[in-house]
Amino acid sequence: QAQLVESGGGLVQPGGSLRLSCAASGRTFSRYAMGWFRQAPGKDREFVAVISGSGGNTIYADSVKGRFTISRDNAKNTVYLQMNSLKPEDTAVYYCAAKSTSYSGSMYVGERQYDYWGQGTQVTVSS
Repeated sequence: QAQLVESGGGLVQPGGSLRLSCAASGRTFSRYAMGWFRQAPGKDREFVAVISGSGGNTIYADSVKGRFTISRDNAKNTVYLQMNSLKPEDTAVYYCAAKSTSYSGSMYVGERQYDYWGQGTQVTVSS
């Protein structure tokens, strides 16, 4: 069973950057597709980005494409979300999630597809 712990959230001005990290327990990290989701106040949780177990494939939501980058370091059991050019509408609690997969290139965009979730980290973009 994987346990996920996010870190790196905080308060940032519009146009600024943050890097979120998600550390996972366990010895089979590379067998999990890793996703980032977010939930703004009063809204449903939404997909942000996903990276395959191998790290070779990624998908981004249109709202963050070109500004956010998802990456992973399988040796450190960690997935990252680099967020640049942040906007007030990026304000949300950000969650990482893990989905076990038998194929290292698989990716998933539906939150119900994921097996494990972190506790979330708050990102606030405000001047």
